[in-house]
Amino acid sequence: MENVLLNLVVLCSPDIERSRAFYEALGLRFQLERHGSGPEHYACELGKTVLEIYPRTLGQAVAPCTRFGFSVASIEEVVVRLARMNIYPVAEPRASLWGRRAVLQDPDGHRVELLEPREVENEPAP
Repeated sequence: MENVLLNLVVLCSPDIERSRAFYEALGLRFQLERHGSGPEHYACELGKTVLEIYPRTLGQAVAPCTRFGFSVASIEEVVVRLARMNIYPVAEPRASLWGRRAVLQDPDGHRVELLEPREVENEPAP
């Protein structure tokens, strides 16, 4: 499976503007798109992966175990931006083997893990 790469993640939201604002607070930048006769939605390129936010139709469920992870330059800056939106960590920022880590929940219930990687490879892990 070494040639398999993740290229697309699609989130469905009952309020795509609210979801866009949440993910933009993480540092992502979206463009409004529409493909053919499909619905308007937001798209963001993350390297070779595209994250899209589509409107969720009435009765369409959210997968409760969905979790995304983003590497960010400063968890503290992201947490401050989200606090202005009344969104607070589910798991507060703390040291981990990979760097500082926090878990948030987006407005639609998806868990979002943030990682601020350790700066020095040889930096001791907790």
